[in-house]
Amino acid sequence: MKRRPFTFTLSFFTALVMGAFLLSAQAQEKPPLRVVVGFPPGGSADILARLIANALRDDYSAIVDNKAGAGGRIALSYVKAAKPDGQTVIVLPSGPMVLFPHVYKKLDYDAVKDFTPISQIARFQFGVVSGPATKAKNIADMLSKTKSDPASASYGTPGAGTLPHFMGVLLEQSTGMSLNHVPFQGGAPANNALLGGHIGYKFDVVSETAEMHHSGKARIIAVTGSQRDPQVPDVPTLKESGVNMEATAWFAMYGPAGMKGEALNKIESAMMKMMRDPAMKDKLIKLGYEPIGSNGVDLAAAQKVDLARWEKPIKATGVQLE
Repeated sequence: MKRRPFTFTLSFFTALVMGAFLLSAQAQEKPPLRVVVGFPPGGSADILARLIANALRDDYSAIVDNKAGAGGRIALSYVKAAKPDGQTVIVLPSGPMVLFPHVYKKLDYDAVKDFTPISQIARFQFGVVSGPATKAKNIADMLSKTKSDPASASYGTPGAGTLPHFMGVLLEQSTGMSLNHVPFQGGAPANNALLGGHIGYKFDVVSETAEMHHSGKARIIAVTGSQRDPQVPDVPTLKESGVNMEATAWFAMYGPAGMKGEALNKIESAMMKMMRDPAMKDKLIKLGYEPIGSNGVDLAAAQKVDLARWEKPIKATGVQLE
């Protein structure tokens, strides 16, 4: 009679151990995935990468690895050198893949040959943001203030040669205003400088500054796309503001060159499955993005088109970076 409780307890303990072992084994069956981001935590690229890493948890043991600096070039060099085993990818805006080849005299990577296209994730537009140092309420106000107080006509971006940098250059060309570009290592540091009054304006993804706009800490005075952004429906487009300028960009996922077979098919399929999820689409829309979810072939085609599209405008600016 006294042995039964012991037998039950031992059996129960054995079941717990076996269950834990099976769960551990199942967890280990998921391949690791390092999602590299070329910008600091808190920025739009980082937020999107973490959303993706979490959404891929059924297929991978995914982590986000921030390798900030040089407008994303440090991260790209890291991914370029990684093994093409499907365990290292990068989530980044289109700038380093379609702008940098025209901007930099020398790059540590070839935007086409050194990477494997996996998926074009979403399109997005930018905001022209006025901070406490200027308090401009619209583009006309910005133009007036930059003429009357040139010292306040500085704008911050996530880095030299990035898309926001050239948004500023294009706005200068389209309006005749003169601006001073101040590059930062990511969008979050630029936000801090804007709110601290160290720079007058900021160009960046709308999602990164929408909260500041709604709280009144800063003001998005225009957006760069063809339509108003649902995050800030009160903000006009540049064309509505009388400026003949329109520009958008996209986020995508790439792996190192040479990814093929199961390594490529698995991550590409997982990304397309994720992008078909209505909940994921809703999250992207709320962040101000237009969901796409293409495969690698379509991403490669989109990259080719934008490489050609940006070449002439960038060369016309005369901007060349070391």
